[in-house]
Amino acid sequence: PDLAAALRELRAQYEALAARDVQAAEDWYRARCARLHERAARSQEAVRASRREAGECRRELQARLAEMESLRGAHQSLERQLRELEERHSTEAAGLQDTIGQLENDLRNTKNEMARHLREYQDLLNVKMALDIEIAAYRKLLEGEETLFNIGSTGVSALNPVSNATYSFQPRGFSSST
Repeated sequence: PDLAAALRELRAQYEALAARDVQAAEDWYRARCARLHERAARSQEAVRASRREAGECRRELQARLAEMESLRGAHQSLERQLRELEERHSTEAAGLQDTIGQLENDLRNTKNEMARHLREYQDLLNVKMALDIEIAAYRKLLEGEETLFNIGSTGVSALNPVSNATYSFQPRGFSSST
């Protein structure tokens, strides 16, 4: 009897101990599950936040890619315009260089022509000066002849009373035009 009572008592202790262990295991399991659920909820919130952030980054990336493509197109357009402007300016510069060359040739020809006209003018001026000197020499000779003639005509006019006119030489002024 004692042994059966002792076994019953031992069994009751084991069952109480097993119930306490089961209760402790269930409490630990519930606490552990609660912590895991809490961590899972936080992780899910973090995952949602990460997904939202990834979506925003994706949208921003797409916006930046679209902006980059737009800028690339604008850049290519500007480069094309720059090439066209450079070609046009080089063509205009070549035309202006040709014009400058023609103007320099015209200027050289005009200078040569002016030099030729100046030489001709100088030659004509030299001829005029020579003619002026010759005219002055003839004028002196004529004035000398006139004085001789006047001296001689006074003696003749005394002999001829009807004709009292004296010959007078009026020198003409010569003008030259250039």
